[in-house]
Amino acid sequence: MEVLAFGVQTDEKPLMEAAFAGRHDLRCLDVFLTGDTAPLAAGYEAVSTSVNADLDARVLHALAAGGTRMIAQRSTGFNNIDLTAAQQLGLTVARVSSYSPYSVAEFAWALAMAVNRRLVRAAIRTRDFDFRLDGLLGHDLHGRTAGVVGTGRIGEAFTRIAHGYGMELLGWDVAPNPACVALGMRYVEKEELFAASDVLSLHVPLVPETRHLVDAAALKAMKDDAILVNSSRGGLIDTDALVTELRAGRFTGVGLDVYEAEAGLFYLDKSLEPVTDDTLARLMTFPNVVVTSHQAYYTVDAVTEIIATTVRNITDYEADRRSENVLVPPPGDLTAG
Repeated sequence: MEVLAFGVQTDEKPLMEAAFAGRHDLRCLDVFLTGDTAPLAAGYEAVSTSVNADLDARVLHALAAGGTRMIAQRSTGFNNIDLTAAQQLGLTVARVSSYSPYSVAEFAWALAMAVNRRLVRAAIRTRDFDFRLDGLLGHDLHGRTAGVVGTGRIGEAFTRIAHGYGMELLGWDVAPNPACVALGMRYVEKEELFAASDVLSLHVPLVPETRHLVDAAALKAMKDDAILVNSSRGGLIDTDALVTELRAGRFTGVGLDVYEAEAGLFYLDKSLEPVTDDTLARLMTFPNVVVTSHQAYYTVDAVTEIIATTVRNITDYEADRRSENVLVPPPGDLTAG
């Protein structure tokens, strides 16, 4: 089967070409799938997309009109896809339901440590041969409290690292994870979690119920010297409310690998263009904030797993098989629902 892959990163391309070789004919594009680029998929029955693709109804209509019948998204999240429109158009949609949880959990801790120990500021200073320690004072994590919002596979991996630091463990989720309980985690209401955590990390999906889970009230409830980390989805945090609290001088640090309005920004070079997102520009001015470009998953291990699953999803579609990765089954699939 001929497959057109959108949004393929330079590091990702050789891994994709190796995984698809001998299985499917692959064409890789570095552009992301949007309303403007959707016509490029004309004639391709299957397309593969990245997490920052825009698969609203308009884009899906354009894909369907061009002959596309299957969409294989290279991510776990799918809040960027209009699944109702896909079903109406007879498009099969599959995702990568899981991959290395360590990639994201380890990166979340990298962000926490970067803001706690002022690593970005320190590195910039020493490049200028400024070796002062003023403003670089951090905190020991041992004995402090880690709050984990969402204790699935990634949240559990984050918890194991926190346990290694010797931290107290608090969790919030729809159901306790026995592995986290065995590590000493105590599950509490989210209000207590926000108020008691020294390091608060988010590991839940973005669904209507979790949008702005960390809102103005939650932010105000947090400790003034807390560390907030988000490596999941930008919409979990009310960014305008976060800017308000940062302007008031609160929080030891905030580490963000995701951002509410990252589509059309992240993964692109905008360095020579004027900044039009006032909220993101304001975030970048705070010395206790580190923003990265949705790269927590970006390890050889995780990307290799993601690509392998994507190949399987396309192969399953071609063979008329259905797996747990299918979000929208083929038309007429009696197992749907």
